[in-house]
Amino acid sequence: MFSDVPQIMARDRMQKQRFELKYLVTEETALLVRDFVKSYLDFDEYSVGKPNYSYPVHSLYLDSNDLKLYWSTINGDKNRFKLRLRYYSTHSDSPVFFEIKRRMNNCIKKERGGVRQEFVPLLLQGHLPMHEHLVSKGPSQLVAIQTFCHLAHELRAKPRIHIFYMREAYVSDDDQVRVTIDRNVYGDANLDCSVKTELREPCLSFKNQCILELKFTNRFPDWFRELVRVFGVTQCGAAKYVESVQGLGFRRIGATGPVVEEEARLSRAW
Repeated sequence: MFSDVPQIMARDRMQKQRFELKYLVTEETALLVRDFVKSYLDFDEYSVGKPNYSYPVHSLYLDSNDLKLYWSTINGDKNRFKLRLRYYSTHSDSPVFFEIKRRMNNCIKKERGGVRQEFVPLLLQGHLPMHEHLVSKGPSQLVAIQTFCHLAHELRAKPRIHIFYMREAYVSDDDQVRVTIDRNVYGDANLDCSVKTELREPCLSFKNQCILELKFTNRFPDWFRELVRVFGVTQCGAAKYVESVQGLGFRRIGATGPVVEEEARLSRAW
């Protein structure tokens, strides 16, 4: 459905720890927010020159058969995490980031390491990560990927959902403040160990809405407060993985156990 865009992310801007506030807005409001934000931040380097200033983002989420990570979000567990692969292309030179995204109360903490495309299936199948699998040889990268693989093994987590969206992004010179607008969020079942950009039978999440995220590492900027006031937006949850699970249904993503039986019972009741 969506063709591959050969795009190599030359610089990893990920902050290890930051705060993220989400808002659901209409496209009309998103365009007004764009004009407002441009007074304070520059375009992310990957948004420059793109149609609608947006670039494709792909994620492959892992979870256990009984969807422990999905339910930890649904139940609002204070200390929870997600396991996902983040990538921007299936070009052989483009890295795939094995990422642990933790929520500790209101703070987001991330660990990730870049893996060479050819070794992604090997690691997802349970092989121990080694230096030759990595894009960067830094010790922190290896530790992050080892931790990811350990958590996946403990949970018996497997690939479940491929999520795609278009991202418009702005960033401060020091990378401490970031604003993103995500559009056209699609989820598709992906139960194998490959990364792909094509979607076969996707569901659309957040129909007629954009996800606005205000991200900062230290103090909440005063102009963020003004943005919220001017546009009258309200902070809310907007978990792409959760929405995609609910849109696709438990069976399509290979879930098993009582949760699937309950879904089937409810379907029969309708």
